[in-house]
Amino acid sequence: MEQQTALIRDAMSEKIVETAGEIVTADGVHSLTVSRILRILGITNRVFYNRFHNLDEVLSAVYCNTALKVRESISSDNVEETDFFEHVLDIVTKTLIASYDTKMRFTQYVFENDSQSESNFEWWTAEIKRLIDYAKEKRLIKNVDSESMSYSIWCFCRGFNADAVGRNIPREEAIKRFQYSFGILLDGMKI
Repeated sequence: MEQQTALIRDAMSEKIVETAGEIVTADGVHSLTVSRILRILGITNRVFYNRFHNLDEVLSAVYCNTALKVRESISSDNVEETDFFEHVLDIVTKTLIASYDTKMRFTQYVFENDSQSESNFEWWTAEIKRLIDYAKEKRLIKNVDSESMSYSIWCFCRGFNADAVGRNIPREEAIKRFQYSFGILLDGMKI
């Protein structure tokens, strides 16, 4: 049995991921190659392959960084300070905006990995469930099944974003359509 060597995780690893993210954002995932990364950074194959087994590992790291940036771009801590429904609409709109431009160039990979990344799914559905439970506790919404509803909202947001990006709907138009449709969903939950 062949033993795999431990990969190096250092500043160069981060630089490779950062460069890959820039390439994907600027030119799309189809334009990302190991040789392009090597050329831009002025490094050798050995430097690259001491840090990553293949390009898919780099793409996975880019995806994880993108997911974290989207999460960091929203805050659901000040629920008490605003109208709950405006607050939720603001959160989902910020999420759409934060992910839209990146996903425009990274669509298929991000969409597939959103589905396959259990930690991303768990984080989002837990955050959505927390908001639903808060609204139920404050008697702002109907007594819905929080688990089922958080899953449905996750699917609605992901599906809307993926379709809008895939159809190249301009961001502002996508936001307008999203806010309209999600507003109707929220209205249906109100008591």
